[in-house]
Amino acid sequence: MNGTAAAPVFKLGRRPMVAPKMMMKFGDFQKKSFPTPPPSGDYTPKAMAALKRMYENDTYGDCVPAWMAHAIGVFTGNATGTPALFTDEQILQMYSAIGGFDPNDPQNTDNGCDENTALGYWMNTGFLGHKIQGMLSVDATNWAECQDAVWLFENLMFGIGLPDAYVNPFPAASGFVWSVAGPAVPSNGHCFGSAKWGPEGLGISTWAMEGTMTPDAVAAYAVNSAGGQLFTVITQELLDRATQRAPNGVQWADLVAYFNAMGGNLKAA
Repeated sequence: MNGTAAAPVFKLGRRPMVAPKMMMKFGDFQKKSFPTPPPSGDYTPKAMAALKRMYENDTYGDCVPAWMAHAIGVFTGNATGTPALFTDEQILQMYSAIGGFDPNDPQNTDNGCDENTALGYWMNTGFLGHKIQGMLSVDATNWAECQDAVWLFENLMFGIGLPDAYVNPFPAASGFVWSVAGPAVPSNGHCFGSAKWGPEGLGISTWAMEGTMTPDAVAAYAVNSAGGQLFTVITQELLDRATQRAPNGVQWADLVAYFNAMGGNLKAA
């Protein structure tokens, strides 16, 4: 042995965005001024058992269902103290259902997923027993809105083309920082999430590691003009907790009515 560490193994898996899905914007439900979140917050400690699971994203391009499983870990961990955990086989089942993956023919079917299809599946069919009631797009260029979305709903979902500098060299461990580093690369499409914010940026979870994405990088890459998207998803329990955090400043009744018109089953908090 020559003592050289093996290069990290990773996969991406976000299909290039053809056209952004039309959906309501988080900002549409804000009143004239944003509620003021604390300067920093972190919903990951009770979800670390889930966030530390690779969920096969080092072998297959299943980053979208892997993130969905991580998000469910955040929601359940903060609601009950125990995050929901899934087997790799279950995640691949979801990859098959959402992205058409065939574990018997990965060479031809390991083609990733697009987040718009995945969000619709999550709402209408459910993800291993867990459903969302809806999703909202978030303005990545509005730092206050990004923080507000994480604070209120405990999640952001990124779908972006990673710049080459993000994966060459590939992050070796938690603690990496993604700042503006050249153009987005569509073939580096990746989905990951955030459940943490602070002055330095958004805490992100991906490939069983924790890092930070700076506000300027969020604004540069999670926008349609760069082929990126940024969402927050909502369940009843998230809505209930959000209205406790910010009883004023958001048009909750309009938010509930919108989701229910889309087929949701939210109850007014």
